[in-house]
Amino acid sequence: MNKPVKKIALVANAAKPAARRIVQRAAKLAAAVGMKPINDETKAHSADLVMVFGGDGTMLQWARNTAGSGIPIFGVNIGGMGFLTSVSGKDLAKAIRSIAAREFSIESRTLLSAKGEADDGRFQLDAMNDFVISRGSVPRMIRLEVKVNSEVLTVYRCDGLVVSSATGSTAYSLAAGGAIVAPDAGVFSITPICPHTLSNRAVIVGQQSTVEVRVLDRQREATLSADGRDVVELADGNSVIIRRSRRTVKLARLPDSSFFKTLRQKLQWMGSHA
Repeated sequence: MNKPVKKIALVANAAKPAARRIVQRAAKLAAAVGMKPINDETKAHSADLVMVFGGDGTMLQWARNTAGSGIPIFGVNIGGMGFLTSVSGKDLAKAIRSIAAREFSIESRTLLSAKGEADDGRFQLDAMNDFVISRGSVPRMIRLEVKVNSEVLTVYRCDGLVVSSATGSTAYSLAAGGAIVAPDAGVFSITPICPHTLSNRAVIVGQQSTVEVRVLDRQREATLSADGRDVVELADGNSVIIRRSRRTVKLARLPDSSFFKTLRQKLQWMGSHA
């Protein structure tokens, strides 16, 4: 990144017990190396970089907040798994020095966009990780017709369906049995949740594809969620059109961090040294 970071916004998940203390420490470290810390979240968009303290949920929130703005976000994990964060809290001082010295790279992450019409009106949502179409409160399978570029893929009988970006492959899609996808792969994943037919597996499609999911059950309720939020109620016949969003999110990464290093650490794979 050529542009110097003169102003750094410090935002956190206030529900995390350590949030207040680590933000105060970050502000002191940032000021010591010549950066102006911004602790007011309402002014975060005036910063050159947003440092996010929390886990993946907090990162997803700020990905939505900054999408399309060009402002990079840098994650410091004080939460759980933290696939989207760059460093842990113990590496905060090193991270601050690297940012001040412009020793970091920027990754552009693709968002997904979903639109459609439900009984209560039209909707359009963006998601960084995934869209999930799932059954409602009745604990029975639903039927979902899936088309890719207007061609029928199949009709799933399942508990739900995950359409995820490459970034979101390590979230709900992974838990549902989907493949891990490198974030620069340029693909989306379609992963059924507990499908009735064992031959139904995750399908990988190019990110230029259009995925249409239509609810086929008169007796079942269904919901659509974006990154676990923004729930839309769906009924029989309602369709959701999912494609690549025009907006992207910028993630800041230190030189010694990588997707595969994160996999080794977070998933504790055999042979991992760190």
